[in-house]
Amino acid sequence: MNTTSPIPAQAHAKDSVLLSARDIVKSYGGVHALKGVNFEIHRGKVTTLFGENGAGKSTLMKILSGVEKPTSGEIELDGEPVAFTSSSDARDHGISIIHQELSLAPNLSVRDNIFMGREIRTPTGVNFAEEARQTRALMADLEEEIDPLTLVRDLRLGQQQVVEIARALSVDSRILIMDEPTSALSASEVEVLFKVIRDLTSRGVSIVYISHHLEEALQVTDHAVVLRDGRITATAERKDIDLGWIVRNMVGENFDLGAPPTGYAFGEIALDIDDLSVADESGTDACVVDHLSLKVRAGEIVCIYGLMGAGRTELLEAAAGRRRLPVTGGRVLLEGDDLAGLSIAARIAKGLVLVPEDRQRDGLVPTMSVGANLSLASIRTFVKGMLMSPPTERTLVDQSIRNVHVKTAGANASIRSLSGGNQQKVVIGKMLATNPKVILLDEPSRGIDIGAKAEVFRLLAENARKGLAVVYSTSEVGECLSVAHRIVVMHRGRISAEFGPDASKDDIMAASGEAVVA
Repeated sequence: MNTTSPIPAQAHAKDSVLLSARDIVKSYGGVHALKGVNFEIHRGKVTTLFGENGAGKSTLMKILSGVEKPTSGEIELDGEPVAFTSSSDARDHGISIIHQELSLAPNLSVRDNIFMGREIRTPTGVNFAEEARQTRALMADLEEEIDPLTLVRDLRLGQQQVVEIARALSVDSRILIMDEPTSALSASEVEVLFKVIRDLTSRGVSIVYISHHLEEALQVTDHAVVLRDGRITATAERKDIDLGWIVRNMVGENFDLGAPPTGYAFGEIALDIDDLSVADESGTDACVVDHLSLKVRAGEIVCIYGLMGAGRTELLEAAAGRRRLPVTGGRVLLEGDDLAGLSIAARIAKGLVLVPEDRQRDGLVPTMSVGANLSLASIRTFVKGMLMSPPTERTLVDQSIRNVHVKTAGANASIRSLSGGNQQKVVIGKMLATNPKVILLDEPSRGIDIGAKAEVFRLLAENARKGLAVVYSTSEVGECLSVAHRIVVMHRGRISAEFGPDASKDDIMAASGEAVVA
């Protein structure tokens, strides 16, 4: 990372306003995404923007970074009016953005992704050696041992997020917008990012920080702004706010994340993972899932908690038949039937489904409509002979939209038109439409706001009451204590502890190997 401040010396007036957006309106046809927003970015400070999915946060950031133009309103930078014509124009003015959804080229190396479109050139061509040197320096700043020549597709999701951050940091920016930068990061990676943020602000760089991890965001906030339904509803300094203030201004009073469904007995064992082992990608004898056994009953909600690398994703993917890494031992049984040798599709047909961690890459087809995405996993149910039955499909889609409470203009709307929370409900609805017996969800709340998170967990609780066995993983300890009947903690591929819903956060974190801060 370049340690030279990009801020002119005369511009370091304490807490002065660097950028001011006034009366910003953004309309898409008859839909008003922003309704007269006034927003300020303070020099050398972290301005955190809170709000539910669909509140207008990303729209506002796209306008400030030149990706989109406002319908009306004006922007001032250093007290002078500006009108960005493109993201490149905004970058030339010192504004960079880390987008919520990864925008990396998976078939290119880490080095090539970081310098894509702004290669370091010499009279004889691209200076790949210098690009590699700078990439290694960026990775060192972010405390990640990633070879510059590694293909992005070979990195785990958290490492890809680090590369996205490194690409933004490689440009000396006056303003750096971070839209959900930690959604796929481990706790240790988040702490490194926070150190980077503190270093940047100490050198006069202004940060706009957007995150659905509210407690986490409070650690770096200087100024808090809440956006709700396209309007600013509250602003305050860090000293004047707490978690309750954020939630009240985002979603209103009397909000809770949910509670485990009660009032009935669990059914028979629906899912039996017996002595399962999954090989580590290193090629050694190590296992990322190490002789793990877990039984889940019909109607039970089980939370799997663990730090990044604990083996949560590999466990769920192996159970669902998605074998990125070889399964070296053990069995997976669904209602007593051994699923050995069955494909993902065959397991879905039998009643075992997976909602993957990365909904954009693995859960959705971005070129298809909301309805087409919802019906994709159930396509066999409305195919007769070699022909599809549109009425049957429409009935299933309309019912799914109602069942999972998707907020959409209709079944024919583009999946890209939905907020992150509603996209996640589509992925869940797609799998529920197959009438499963067991649903596995890998980080189901990743990248969605607290209101959408509550809706997702209420949806899982509703289906558990009907007898569905639910297993979800999370790296947020607070989510363990929301709707789960049982909390299973993983550490280094094994179950290190099990708790009931009355467990303490400290006990859960300690069992995961995570240091508990007093």
